Amino acid sequence: MAVEAEIDRLPIDLLAHIFVLITSFTDLAQASSVCRKWRKGVTQSLGGRQNLSFAGCKMDDVSTARLVRHAYSLKELDISRSRWGCQISDNGLYQISLAKCVSNLTSISLWGMTGVTDKGVVYLISRANSLQHLNIGGTFITDESLFVIADSCPHLKTIVLWSCRHVTENGLLGLVNKCRKLEVINVWGTRVPVDCFIALLTIKPALQIKSPGLLLNVGNAPIQAVV
Repeated sequence: MAVEAEIDRLPIDLLAHIFVLITSFTDLAQASSVCRKWRKGVTQSLGGRQNLSFAGCKMDDVSTARLVRHAYSLKELDISRSRWGCQISDNGLYQISLAKCVSNLTSISLWGMTGVTDKGVVYLISRANSLQHLNIGGTFITDESLFVIADSCPHLKTIVLWSCRHVTENGLLGLVNKCRKLEVINVWGTRVPVDCFIALLTIKPALQIKSPGLLLNVGNAPIQAVV
């Protein structure tokens, strides 16, 4: 008669707690293939995670969306471009947008995801109504994405638009006009003229604009943009 291994006697709740400590998604995938009980433990561990970061991981649309769907308590999602190259497409962002947790996300990073367009960003952001922090720097988004962010994210506090060279003054003005809780905006590397930044500060004087060595004046008060 086979003797049951000690680890097999652990309840699923305890297994899930152990699997939460594993940061490698490859290791989690291998663990979930051991047996049905371990698969349930891995799934339960994902359900309790409040943040997921795929930075440095070689992920594709299907695997990323599947993990996000299981992470129903998720608050922070980082799918920035990794050193392996980003393989997430607009279709991947669409699949992720269908996850139940998306409406509760407070932080999303799409940093450097050159493989996605406005179409994918709109899919995701239009459902992220609790979003407070957004990083879409290094992407090819246009004002189309900014208009959707302005309409969908009333709680937005910070946004990184580093090197988003296709956004214009119209998009930024629409964003600042509607996102009344916005505190910090990073426009480093954009092609927006200085006059636009002055207009943004006229709308919201307390706004911190991150742009290299820029000195702005609203009325008679000099305002140094944050470097």
